[in-house]
Amino acid sequence: MFWRRPEIWPEFGRVATTLIWAILAAQVCLWLRTPLPWMIGPMLAVSAASMMGAPMRSSRHLRNFGQCVIGCALGLYFTPQVGALVASLSWAIALGIVWALLLGWCFGWVLYQVHKDRLPGVTRATTYFAGAIGGASEMTLLAERAQARTDLVASAHTLRVMLITVLIPFAFQFSGLHGLDLSPPTTRQTDPMGLAMLGLLTGVGAWCMARLGRANPWFMGALLSTMVLTLSGQWWSAIPVWMSNAAQLFIGVSLGVRFQREFLSTAPRWLASVAMGTAVMLGVSALFGWLMAIGVEQHPATMILGTSPGGIAEMAITAKVLQLGVPVVTAFQVCRLVAVLLLVAPLFDWLERKGNLA
Repeated sequence: MFWRRPEIWPEFGRVATTLIWAILAAQVCLWLRTPLPWMIGPMLAVSAASMMGAPMRSSRHLRNFGQCVIGCALGLYFTPQVGALVASLSWAIALGIVWALLLGWCFGWVLYQVHKDRLPGVTRATTYFAGAIGGASEMTLLAERAQARTDLVASAHTLRVMLITVLIPFAFQFSGLHGLDLSPPTTRQTDPMGLAMLGLLTGVGAWCMARLGRANPWFMGALLSTMVLTLSGQWWSAIPVWMSNAAQLFIGVSLGVRFQREFLSTAPRWLASVAMGTAVMLGVSALFGWLMAIGVEQHPATMILGTSPGGIAEMAITAKVLQLGVPVVTAFQVCRLVAVLLLVAPLFDWLERKGNLA
């Protein structure tokens, strides 16, 4: 039995200690009335402790559970009426995908021009995959196949997602924007039997996505399976608030533990460039989202979240907690994620053959 293995208990203790530290941080953020306290508080507290050498640990199972819960909660927004709205925005979603690919290429080009003579081993492949607006693990894997520096790629994506996860919610809280969704599903009641059925459905969806080798299977599987249910007009249960808060905490912890003690000492100029580039991308994307909002007749806050270069789960959580056009934001972010994962590697091969990566 697994509990008889002596190496299990020290790791279990580190995970438990990390969760206690994360919960305390969330309580402090609740007291300070910060945005997204159950995600931002744990993320910042765990990352700070980890970089100071504390043995912070994240449980893969808890992270998967958190992604599954958030995916399910977002899927509940996709009623038939909302599905028709999202379908009508397909052209805008396609434009958002093109924008993300172009933005990532420009970011990578700038990183290469700045660091090609300063950091050893910095190739165009390294900066290309570091700049792409995709998931950290997927871009790092593609970088490894291209014989690029995976440490720089992973650190760039980790820092970008963390900065955007912190900056955007605080910016929206400062602006006072929230509550644009007229009838968020959290107003409906939780049914124990329906919640159990949702758990089974999303578990099956996540398992199928994992078997197919898809990216983010626990999030995408739960999201897509719940979307199919809700789009058909079925409603089983809402997600309890405590479960949503726990999911945000697990995701925040999983982001925080990526920042190890060696993180700041590894190419500090590279990290500084990534931070400045992220700020510029955020500003340019906000302008793009604002202009797109005029064409699609959506609120600018919704389109800014939908086109922001952040992580899909983090931006969707921001939209959900602040009620800023959850289905539209989710559709934009999901389609962008899938498109980037499918296109970024073939585009790299094509640009390399054309000699446009020099």
